[in-house]
Amino acid sequence: MKTKKWFGLIGTFLLLITTLSPAGVFAETKRTIEDESIYDLLVDRYNNGDGNNDFEVNTQDLTAFNGGDFTGIGTRLEHIMRMGFTLISLGPVFETESYDGSKVLDYTKIEPNFGTDEEFVGMIKEIHKKELSVIADFPLGGVSANHIWAKEGTVKNVPADEGTIDWDYSDAATQKALKEAVVDFVETYKLDGIRLTKIDKIDTAFLNEIIQAVKKAKPGTYVLTNEESDADFDSAPKLDKMSALRTSFVQYDGDSSPLSLFSNDTKKELIQFDELTGPRFTYDIVEARMFPPTRWKLAIAALFSMPGVPIMPYGTEIAVNGQSAPESHPLLNFKIDEELIEYIGDLNKLRNESEAFRNGDFEMLHNEGGFTVYKRSNDEETWIIAINNTTGTANLEIPKEVIGENKKLRGVLDGDLVREGKDGVFRVVLEREVAEIYIADEDKGFNTPYLIASILIYVLFFGFLFLALRKGRQKRKNKAEMK
Repeated sequence: MKTKKWFGLIGTFLLLITTLSPAGVFAETKRTIEDESIYDLLVDRYNNGDGNNDFEVNTQDLTAFNGGDFTGIGTRLEHIMRMGFTLISLGPVFETESYDGSKVLDYTKIEPNFGTDEEFVGMIKEIHKKELSVIADFPLGGVSANHIWAKEGTVKNVPADEGTIDWDYSDAATQKALKEAVVDFVETYKLDGIRLTKIDKIDTAFLNEIIQAVKKAKPGTYVLTNEESDADFDSAPKLDKMSALRTSFVQYDGDSSPLSLFSNDTKKELIQFDELTGPRFTYDIVEARMFPPTRWKLAIAALFSMPGVPIMPYGTEIAVNGQSAPESHPLLNFKIDEELIEYIGDLNKLRNESEAFRNGDFEMLHNEGGFTVYKRSNDEETWIIAINNTTGTANLEIPKEVIGENKKLRGVLDGDLVREGKDGVFRVVLEREVAEIYIADEDKGFNTPYLIASILIYVLFFGFLFLALRKGRQKRKNKAEMK
């Protein structure tokens, strides 16, 4: 099995340096929202990089500020980059009464526990230097009852949950103030986008006015939301897709039929199966008495290969548990096993490097009893993604018309190789609870890259043995001469 994994890694490397463009699609064209993969974090819970702003920090109290700040994000960008994400979502950064930023006190001030204005700007510059994009949340409701607008009586509001208020969205002056606040925030800090949250009480027409105002002030800016909406957002989630991913992979032999909801029409939708606003996926896995690492790998394979814009909350890479906040929002532990991090990075790299894998046409080839196989393709490339979420070996016969003439399927995760049979059929066979991703390569007979790699491995190995034996003989000879 170790040998097979080794050859799989060699195959992935060769694939990325030969089949795909080294510079990647992003070097040639401007990214759109369909090209992004999003890492969603809470500033307070990512990394504490500067103890000087720990004004109200208590790491023993999950309901309190835990010390994460803008400096901490800037010094840990490599962690996000290793996993291949292209866009960072920060959560709310305004002055707030809550560690998660939701109880906003002032839309014009940055939370002191997170850092200064200058540090916020500096972090954004560092993110841009790494050729990443960055967005932040703007809560349009559920703000603190002590919000400056409420205290000064300048904007009409209505009571919400305990200690919070919503704005009177029917009031023209309130609408004007909110639009100006959103636009000013995006322009002042040169953000690449904004995510509007707490929008369930706001009508579509007003949301569209905000979106249009942002686009007019800063063309090309993303405007997203974390809630279902009919407004003209660049991307918004569909809860049925999220539910489909969770229920399909939370346990083996699960019902994968909800995955049929995915289609070419979902390419701009946000898709995720782990979240910050509800139970973490690990919680569901543990409740089902399943083995988290296996569950996570299969779900992640689907997340980055299904049509849609993948969004992954911080902590997914270490399988954070928790039924609800603040338990589900621990300070991120960077000293952990890196197997899942590397797996996410491998899948995101494929997505970032290949237009077909990222945004190609989607075709479901098989989806029954937990065994799911689908195709992503364009005129240049064809990918086959096979996920066996069952307790037995699964197989599928794929006609060559689906793959193409003179092709072979090369697995880039575990090194599987499938050639066309004499009857014109490709037989994909997967062991239990395994995902494999195949690229359709030209079949020129011998697998030259693998052959060369194999020869090199054996040459190096036997060369090492020869040198070791020769050195041993020389030592024995020297000892004999000394006697």
